Amino acid sequence: MRITGIHHVAIICSDYERSKKFYTEVLGFSIINETYRAQRNSYKLDLRVGENHQIELFSFPNPPQRVNSPEACGLRHLAFEVDDIEQNVNDLKLQGVEVENIRIDEITGKKFTFFKDPDNLPLEIYEH
Repeated sequence: MRITGIHHVAIICSDYERSKKFYTEVLGFSIINETYRAQRNSYKLDLRVGENHQIELFSFPNPPQRVNSPEACGLRHLAFEVDDIEQNVNDLKLQGVEVENIRIDEITGKKFTFFKDPDNLPLEIYEH
C-alpha cells in the first residue's frame, strides 16, 4: 500500500446551518458540493480547504455528544496551516470566536493556537 496524502476529514455537527456558516463564513472555506440525503435526513457538505484538501461536514438526527476531554482516545484536534497567525487570530476574534493565546511549539519553534467550532471540536491554526 502507498498512501499519497489525506483526502478529507469528516465532521458530524449538531446544527447544520450554524456549522455551515462557521466553516464557510468564519473560516472562509468554499463549497464544493452540498447534498441533502432524504433517506438519512442528513446533509453532506463538501468544503475546499486550501488547494488540495477537503472537509466533509455531515448532519445527522440526534448524534451522540463528543467526549469533551482533549486527551481522550480518538481524534485530538484538526490543525490548519496559516501564513500569518496574528492576522488569523484577529480575523477569528472579529467574527466573535474565542481564541486561546498564541503559543510556541517547543520542538519546531513555530507559533500555534486553538479555538473551537460550534460543537466544541478543537481546531488549531499553525503558522508554517
